[in-house]
Amino acid sequence: MDLPELIRGVNRRLEQMLEAELKPRSLSLHQYRVLEALTEGNGLPMGDLATRLLVDGPTLTKIIDRMVESAQVYRAPDPQDRRRVLIFLSQRGAEQFKDIGPIIKSIQQNLLNRLGASDATVLTSLLSELLSDRASAHSYPVRGRETLIHD
Repeated sequence: MDLPELIRGVNRRLEQMLEAELKPRSLSLHQYRVLEALTEGNGLPMGDLATRLLVDGPTLTKIIDRMVESAQVYRAPDPQDRRRVLIFLSQRGAEQFKDIGPIIKSIQQNLLNRLGASDATVLTSLLSELLSDRASAHSYPVRGRETLIHD
């Protein structure tokens, strides 16, 4: 197997494990990630959330619309720039995250524990490097021509 296939496979397996816990609670993986992001920093602009979740703007808008309808999050204008909209965690969303967050963290930790602390640290570092701006700014040859890889 080549590296991209391995990364996709591990990601898919992790997503399946997480979705198995989220689905009975009527949460999607994207919704969980929004709750997680807002727990770490409440009142985020849509652009920041989209970057963090690795989704495009229209996709995030649909996710947030559903979460607003179910009272997990709410929108409010940015006090510094009223043209910008910020997304905030609601009491209901905070309670949902409090209930499911530790279970999801446990699944993630169990996966890393299979590697051992040292290998998990190395893997985390290597994957972070691949996602960093420095890595995405390099050009790579593709079939005799040079192509820039963008996030």
